[in-house]
Amino acid sequence: MTAGTYETIVYEKSGGVARLTLNRPEHRNGITGRMMLEMCEALSAAGEDKSVRVLVLKGAGKDFCPGADLKHYTDGASKAGPDLNVDDFRMTTLLHQMPAVTIAAISGACAGAGFGWACACDLRVASRSARFNTAFLDVAVAGDMAGPWSLPRLVGAAKARELYFLPGKFDAAEALRIDLVSRVFDDAAFTAEVDAIVNRLADASPVALRGMKANFINAERMDLQSYVALESERHLRISKSKDTQEAFRAFLEKRKPKFESL
Repeated sequence: MTAGTYETIVYEKSGGVARLTLNRPEHRNGITGRMMLEMCEALSAAGEDKSVRVLVLKGAGKDFCPGADLKHYTDGASKAGPDLNVDDFRMTTLLHQMPAVTIAAISGACAGAGFGWACACDLRVASRSARFNTAFLDVAVAGDMAGPWSLPRLVGAAKARELYFLPGKFDAAEALRIDLVSRVFDDAAFTAEVDAIVNRLADASPVALRGMKANFINAERMDLQSYVALESERHLRISKSKDTQEAFRAFLEKRKPKFESL
C-alpha cells in the first residue's frame, strides 16, 4: 500500500490543499479495519508534507460516515481483514494536531466513529441534509475516536454527556445551534461553499496559518503564563518573515498578497 493508492479512501493533493475522501459509498462509507489503516497512512503523510496547508475530510456519495460498517463486522468479513492495535486509532490525533488546518465537510450521515473524526477537525461545515448521532451506546460500546475529549471543547461538558448518554439523531440546524458545526449550506451549494472556505485558507500565509494552528495546539496543553511566552516568541518571529512584510505592503497597496514561503 503506497501513499495515494488505497482501497477504501481517496487521497488527493493539489497545491496546498489535500482532500481525503472516505470511499465506500455503496456502504455509506462505513468504517472497516482496512479504512482505519489507510486513514492513518494518508493522514500521517499529510501531516509530514510541509506543502499541505489545508486538509478536507469528506465522504463519497451522499454520506460523510455513519461509523463502523456493522454488516462487515457481523457477517464474518472482518475476520479476513487486518488486526488492529491501539496505534491504529490515532487518526483523531493526526487530524487534530497536524500542522495543516483540517476541515470536516459533512453531508448525510455522521455518526459513531465518523462523528469522532469530524469533532477532531479544526472546522466542521455541514450541508442541510447532514444528520448526526453519537450512536455508540445504541450498539453497546463505550465509544472510540476521542469524542469525550473533543466534543466537550466544542459544545460544553453537559451537552457532550447528553449526546453520548442519550444518543439520537439531530439535524444540521441543531448542530449549528449547539456549535458543533460553524456553518450550514444548502446541498446544491455545499461543494462550492466548502471550496470557497478551503481556497480562502489556502491563500493565507503558510507561515501564519501553521503558526496559528500551533498556537491552538499549544494552548490546550499549557498554563497561561507559559503559553503567552511561547505565543509571543512565535509572533515576533513570524512578524519578521517575508510573508508578513508582503502582507503589509499588499494591504497598503490595496492588492492581494503573493506568499512564497512554506
